[in-house]
Amino acid sequence: MERGRSSKNQGSAKTTKSSTGNTRSTGSKAGSTAGRAGSKGTTGKKDNQSLLKEFFVEQLQDIYWAEKHLVKELPKLQKAATSEDVISALEEHTSITEEQVARLEEVFEMMEETAKAKKCEAMEGLTKEAHTVIEDTEDGSATRDVAIIMAAQKVEHYEIATYGSLVQLAKTLGQTDVAELLQQTLEEEKEADVLLTDIAESYVNEAGAQEEGNEGEEE
Repeated sequence: MERGRSSKNQGSAKTTKSSTGNTRSTGSKAGSTAGRAGSKGTTGKKDNQSLLKEFFVEQLQDIYWAEKHLVKELPKLQKAATSEDVISALEEHTSITEEQVARLEEVFEMMEETAKAKKCEAMEGLTKEAHTVIEDTEDGSATRDVAIIMAAQKVEHYEIATYGSLVQLAKTLGQTDVAELLQQTLEEEKEADVLLTDIAESYVNEAGAQEEGNEGEEE
């Protein structure tokens, strides 16, 4: 009986023997491995957070360039327009865009980042397209105003999409104050889009529909 109990106790011992004869606890090894895994997981999360912040700042630089570019481009659209409502809307939004540039500079300061502009290929493409539709429409026509409104709304929709995403990213990064500032700009872009739609639907589109083209006229 004594021999049986001794054998049982030896079988329940949770130790392993290495080639050098030393024993080590498998439980201790498992705990050590789990600890390293936990530490690795924490580091990975921190790295991902840093990468997200880096991406966020890059997108701020992108829209910063876009807004500064619009400050120069919107007056050109305004000059090409005929409708007083379209001219007024573009003039007002130019002033608002200048404020949005200053607001972005405040955001950079809050993020402790340098206010640096990174070329926005999308905005450059949209403004080039705007100049193209102006060239393709008749000076002083309602159709040109229709084209300008459409071009301006494409810009607004791009900005709405951009600021909407930036607001959510700022919240994810815990930058609540930054999110609030960006939300202000988002609301302004939405208001500008609605105003342009109202102008188009109230009379500009209809006026353009009444204009006759030169197609089929003899030279």
